[in-house]
Amino acid sequence: MNQRLNYAKLSPEMFQKLAELSGLLRHGVIEDRMIDLVQIRASQLNGCAFCLDMHVKEAKIHGERELRLYHVAIWKESPLFEPRERAALAWTEALTASLSEGVSDELYERVRGQFSEKELADLTFVIMTINAWNRAGVAFQATPGSADKMYGLDKAGLA
Repeated sequence: MNQRLNYAKLSPEMFQKLAELSGLLRHGVIEDRMIDLVQIRASQLNGCAFCLDMHVKEAKIHGERELRLYHVAIWKESPLFEPRERAALAWTEALTASLSEGVSDELYERVRGQFSEKELADLTFVIMTINAWNRAGVAFQATPGSADKMYGLDKAGLA
């Protein structure tokens, strides 16, 4: 698969601002392993091969267990996820899918039971940001693994 165009080079200021937001989120109140799970699930839902490849590798580098990575796609049925992770994954699915029906009060209350207001705000920005990256990855067909060396993802041992 060849990338259709290099949006990072064509719109460097915008790419940089989105990258800065991603970096800020890694220094926010949501733990890296939770961010990894959310980014993996959104990338699965959006069909973004580049981002899924990247975030699985990041998760391995952050110490995520391999079996849990395999189970992200079936998190509802899997016993491997804690209530807080389940809430984050449900929130991810709700905000990644079509929002024409809105987010139910039941889901909002379940997620609020696991996250503080600040955490929920940051988690929502994590989801918004990965959805933006996914849109670009899908639109321009970024090649999975093509930036591994640049981002240090070769350290994941998943070549």
